[in-house]
Amino acid sequence: MTELRTIHPATTALLIMDVEPSIVAQLPDADAFIGGLLRAREAARTAGLTVGYVRVALTADDVATVPASNLTFHAAAVTGRLLDGPDTEVDPRIAPGDDEIVVRKSRVGAFSTTDLGEQLAGRGVDTLVLCGIATSGVVLSTVRDAADHDFSIIVLEDGCFDRDPEVHRVLTEKVFPRQGEVVSIDDFIASLA
Repeated sequence: MTELRTIHPATTALLIMDVEPSIVAQLPDADAFIGGLLRAREAARTAGLTVGYVRVALTADDVATVPASNLTFHAAAVTGRLLDGPDTEVDPRIAPGDDEIVVRKSRVGAFSTTDLGEQLAGRGVDTLVLCGIATSGVVLSTVRDAADHDFSIIVLEDGCFDRDPEVHRVLTEKVFPRQGEVVSIDDFIASLA
């Protein structure tokens, strides 16, 4: 991990991604993970950062259009695992505030099936602080897409989770640093003080 550069709150957004009851339930210590995200979010709110949430959920129309070639989402469509409902809302322990961004996506990355880019641009955001589940899913896809959209990127290493610890390690130590900064939640919070 690297030392975090100066964060400008007016142009920075914390994005909490795919933290939904159906996904969080798979974590070995969900309460501790959510606790870390709550600390990061409260520090971001206090400092005046934009806070946004990205959730994955399929509507009936989405289900009808997922081709068999999309292995992940076709399986979710067939089983109904990601159908839009209470289990695909943001986990109530970290529920969004009234003025915070919430987008629903129907694919892995945060940008491709949402208006997130437009909402961030409308708020003057040029820097993203990313966290969520899974490191090899939404975080990886969003890091890559955000870099292509010329955002500055910060990834909260312990604010991300992957079922495969080695994949998490390789992404946070070797891949993400090529696109942005990787820091701990504590270092992020300290940078806002």
